[in-house]
Amino acid sequence: MPKVRVRFAPSPTGYVHVGNARTALFNWLFARHHGGALVLRIEDTDAERSRPEYEFRLVSDLLWLGLDWDEGPGGGGGAPFGPYRQSERQEIYATFANQLVEAGHAYYCFCSPEQLEAEREAALQSGRQPRYSGRCREIPRREAERRRASGEPAALRLKIAEGVYRWADLVHGETSFSSEVMGDLILVRSDGHPAYNYAVVIDDHLMEITHVIRGDDHISNTPRQLALYRAFGWTPPEFAHLSTILGPDRARLSKRHGATSLQNFREMGILPEALRNYLALLGWSPADGKTEILSPEELIAQFSLDHITKSPAVFDMDKLKWMNRHYMKQRPLGELAARAVPFLAQAGFIEEPAAPAVLAWLERLLDAVLKNVTALVQLPDAARCVFLYDGQQALATFHNSAVAASNQVVETFIPEALKEDSLTYARFREIVRDVQAETGMNGTALFHPIRVALTGEISGPELEKLIPIFEEGSKLPLPKHVKSCAERLRDFQAAAKL
Repeated sequence: MPKVRVRFAPSPTGYVHVGNARTALFNWLFARHHGGALVLRIEDTDAERSRPEYEFRLVSDLLWLGLDWDEGPGGGGGAPFGPYRQSERQEIYATFANQLVEAGHAYYCFCSPEQLEAEREAALQSGRQPRYSGRCREIPRREAERRRASGEPAALRLKIAEGVYRWADLVHGETSFSSEVMGDLILVRSDGHPAYNYAVVIDDHLMEITHVIRGDDHISNTPRQLALYRAFGWTPPEFAHLSTILGPDRARLSKRHGATSLQNFREMGILPEALRNYLALLGWSPADGKTEILSPEELIAQFSLDHITKSPAVFDMDKLKWMNRHYMKQRPLGELAARAVPFLAQAGFIEEPAAPAVLAWLERLLDAVLKNVTALVQLPDAARCVFLYDGQQALATFHNSAVAASNQVVETFIPEALKEDSLTYARFREIVRDVQAETGMNGTALFHPIRVALTGEISGPELEKLIPIFEEGSKLPLPKHVKSCAERLRDFQAAAKL
């Protein structure tokens, strides 16, 4: 068996969406499992929609996801496999187009867009599958050359050989299409740009691709590509078509379902290792069918096309968030603090780059709020009570949620707490015990009013963790001054006129 060579071939016309990301991941896993090569090929023949910034973004997103490749733009295999942008391979496509014409497998088509649309409408109205009639097939080659030389626009079409085109799909099994539903496909458009199916076949053959792993929306392209392989006399690669990814409503996943691109997930604060793990389970399962948390090494070791399902996969955002929370808990707090900086900076709570003292303090903050967070984008809200405290709002919350004897608790607690220049949790516990003895309150009746007075909220992280966060944060140079316990209690006291 030749060395496994696969390719991921995106078009730089937008952001990398979930379906493309999973395709890239499965190609990467397959290549790494077999010790083969992954080729990144940029299919940028759509000159109007392709943009360099999209190529830059897709490369950045793939690297963020933890995927690398062996050959691609800017380096890699070079000759005989490069270049890796289709826009840089025009001479190659022209050479093979001439070969097909010389061999009698291709011909020039002079039909106007209006003629082709009329044929299409006529077929639909009569209940037939639209396909090109082949009206230009029999134009003598010399006449075709004369018309082209005179400036008449012409596309190049492949003469589809009659018969059935079959292949053993590595996911869907035996698959076949009759030539009757295909029609002579365009190889090169009248503007000189190669059509998708033509360029793909040339590139896959010359780059020695052994397996084409792609979405099942390409199944209908496969017989057309097989027709080209037959015309050239080349052996086609093996094909594996991945199932569609659906939204929770069982419709094809789209923007209306929420986040669908790697850029979206990066902006949400989904960790790349969580997204990579989750995408691997969309349409594939490990050998035991049960394990869900898998390292890259485990995924590579277990990955097999045999375990890819034919049925569509449903994207479950809640499951992804559950997995993301798991991975956040596994990451060292120092690493997570660095990843959290952009999200807190966007909220105006800290500045970038964060100083070492701020990063160390963020570790304590994350340790306090992490259990209530499923994605880093939620951090500003989860940590709001640390950065934003308003005595009037805290008092309003206090009145709206007060329990019996709450006033007595805070009136006893605040003067004692304000005697401390810097409140420690140990001293806090001593004061609370004194308040309990004096007021007779305990449990919720004791701790609830104190929590509201200190944080302005009725629930949240443990006070054992928050109190040192308040005290240490108040000494840091932050855009939003973190108020110490004493500053908070004085603000509350002033609002309540205690």
